[in-house]
Amino acid sequence: MYIKKVAVVGAGTMGADICYTIAMAGIPVVLRDVSRDQLDNARQHIGELFQGRVARNRMSPADAEDRMSFITFSGDLQDLDGVTLAIEAVTEKMSIKEAVFRELDQVLSPLSMIVSNTSALSISHLATVTSRPTRVAGMHFFYPAHMMKLVEVIAGDQTSAETIETVTRLAEEIRKIPVNVKECPGFVVNRILMASMAEVLRFKEEHQLDAASIDQAITQNKIAPMGPFMLADALGLDVALEVANTLNQALGDRFKPSRELEQLVAEGHLGMKTGQGFYSYR
Repeated sequence: MYIKKVAVVGAGTMGADICYTIAMAGIPVVLRDVSRDQLDNARQHIGELFQGRVARNRMSPADAEDRMSFITFSGDLQDLDGVTLAIEAVTEKMSIKEAVFRELDQVLSPLSMIVSNTSALSISHLATVTSRPTRVAGMHFFYPAHMMKLVEVIAGDQTSAETIETVTRLAEEIRKIPVNVKECPGFVVNRILMASMAEVLRFKEEHQLDAASIDQAITQNKIAPMGPFMLADALGLDVALEVANTLNQALGDRFKPSRELEQLVAEGHLGMKTGQGFYSYR
């Protein structure tokens, strides 16, 4: 199936980064959100990404303006007319994702595909709230989505081969590296990541270490480009907790969230987006 126009639903940091990546590939894209403030923030963020390329002499001002013109920032469902594939990128709560899938199912053409950027939730379940289960899949980007090359492509129980082929081709068109993975809690990367995060948090508590010391040890030894606590703050501690809870319910106590993570989220300290998480950004 030829992708003529894409929608990204959810104008948070991840949704905005995905939108930017699609526009960079010269594909028309609608960034949809019910919050005008969220759309305004996304417009500013995407503009800064383009201007960053201009400042580094990787793009001319004219080309940046041209690529920006591929994006429609909208709260209007009518702007989804003609969308071939919609990417849901809202918060990691099943009830909210279900509502988005139901809405998209009602307004999009029966031939259009709906994919989720979920980190860990069931694609097969999301498909059941639509009338097009064969045209539902997972397309999981990684933070920061405009830089990270890997994209997990996940088939649900009823996802057709055509849908997987189309999603895989879209990933390639936007210069990502698609990896087809079997549906399971956490898929591949987050299952490994959250298991590692759970162990690091336990180690921190047991040995009374601070987050910066652990992150520094990991980055200086080139184990990873970003330490686990800085990464969690960047992802959002609320998102990390939702994923940990999902995996804990599905796979047992080895994914049980740490008390510190639960406490930070309960206090509203969600990482970079609130100015406080494992680190302070104020």
